Amino acid sequence: MKWLCGLFLCISSFLLFAEPLSSATWGFQIDIPEDFSFVEGDAINSFGFQFPNGAFLVLRIYNDGRTLDTAVSTATRQLNNNGQIVFFDYYRKKAALLALQFQNYNGEGLCIELAQQGTTTPILLALVYSTKEGSSIRLFHRSVLNSIIPTPAEQLLPGPVSIAEYPRKTRISVPIYGTSLHAFVYDNDAEAAQAVVDMEFEVMNSYTDSPHWQNAWKRMYRMLYRDSFDRIANIAFMLERLWQQPETDIRVTAQQALNWVQSFTYERETNDSDFVNVVTAAIEGRGDCDSRVLLWAIVIEQAGIPSAIMVSKKHSHALGLADIPGDGARFPLGDKYWLVAETTDSVELGKIAKEMSIQEDWLGINF
Repeated sequence: MKWLCGLFLCISSFLLFAEPLSSATWGFQIDIPEDFSFVEGDAINSFGFQFPNGAFLVLRIYNDGRTLDTAVSTATRQLNNNGQIVFFDYYRKKAALLALQFQNYNGEGLCIELAQQGTTTPILLALVYSTKEGSSIRLFHRSVLNSIIPTPAEQLLPGPVSIAEYPRKTRISVPIYGTSLHAFVYDNDAEAAQAVVDMEFEVMNSYTDSPHWQNAWKRMYRMLYRDSFDRIANIAFMLERLWQQPETDIRVTAQQALNWVQSFTYERETNDSDFVNVVTAAIEGRGDCDSRVLLWAIVIEQAGIPSAIMVSKKHSHALGLADIPGDGARFPLGDKYWLVAETTDSVELGKIAKEMSIQEDWLGINF
């Protein structure tokens, strides 16, 4: 590991974070899973993290005028890496996904362009690897890389690993459940979204016994929200045109969106996550509370209504939250008291079952 050790200066601070990390210098973000330690780096151009599961994450920024191809070849040579390399475009940014096989380590790497700085385009190299093998650790590696946001423009777009595996090239028209409307999605959006659901559930589930399980839950929903937001953008737009007229009160729009998801068939996906992705949910009108609450939150957010969600381990349930005026049960999150929305029973906004009304039972998640 001489190449890696040569990159870093030892820093002992920054042990735990519950929110995505941002680089003020280079403008990228990364939403790292819980319980990591910041072990090496100058925290500007180089970063090193270690996880309890034995995985390592290395970030390195190049801003010396080299191309992405050169950065990839340099990393491959210095690591003596034998893994496959796939080059792709990530929303007009050059990128490459690297299968890592060096020494006794396995993992994946991402090399991607960042926002232009003067006359140069910085390159981010991210490597995540471990000595372990198996689908669980591989999904962990991929989740870390998929959380990278190169610039603020990709804040609400699917992550780079997802785009590398499921390029969004062909748009198709699909029905919107319960309406006469059709909208455009990409032909592989539902499959890609389900892959992200299954991946993030696996990562979150690995923190079941961690004292930081709540932060792991928050991260999972943040990752799913980000992945799905643009995938259903046209669906949300068409629904907004159907529901929201110039004189329409925002509470009416939120209620119409709630009525729509309440009409879905209650169904869980037949896999470990039990979670129907929101693209499929919107088209086929099926899903459990998780699917519906995320879909509802994204739809009203795209209609200009601030949204959030809250989840409960005790009740095995999820509820929507909206920042709108009016009567009804409310939940404190941040500096607001949000109106609660039940997506699986036919009740109005602000109505909640009495047995679920204890605030301490719930974990609020703001996107």
